[in-house]
Amino acid sequence: MSTRRAILVGIAGLFIVAGCAVAGGQTGPNGEPLEALTVTTASGEHKFMVEIADDETERQRGLMFRDPLPDDRGMLFQFPDVTERGFWMHNTPSSLDIIYIDPRGRIVSIAPNAKPQSDDIIPSNGPASGVLELRAGRAAEIGAKAGDRVGHPFFAE
Repeated sequence: MSTRRAILVGIAGLFIVAGCAVAGGQTGPNGEPLEALTVTTASGEHKFMVEIADDETERQRGLMFRDPLPDDRGMLFQFPDVTERGFWMHNTPSSLDIIYIDPRGRIVSIAPNAKPQSDDIIPSNGPASGVLELRAGRAAEIGAKAGDRVGHPFFAE
């Protein structure tokens, strides 16, 4: 095999390996890793891949300036404490469902179809340690309601 052909075969192999590495782990629009999360409702178990917002900078930015979420995607905000929460839609161009979750993974409340670009505070109406944002209308589509279970390692079983 010629040196040139060996180099081309080697380069092709690198592209194949790189492609497999990307295909193996799902990433968000900015290359951030996605984690599996389930919401169990009366209609069954619904699977999502979520971005994690677990530090103050990520929680402040959230889904601002982002395209609408696909049906199977979301963002999980993780907080180190359990308290009443309030979210807003500042600089968020598409409507979202905001789901407040207690430390055991039980849905506290759902704010459906939050108004885009709004600075109005949307309260949790109960103590929460996690908040899940999904595409607007998705919570109703899967039949989610207060008391339903969210499965993710962040929440205690």
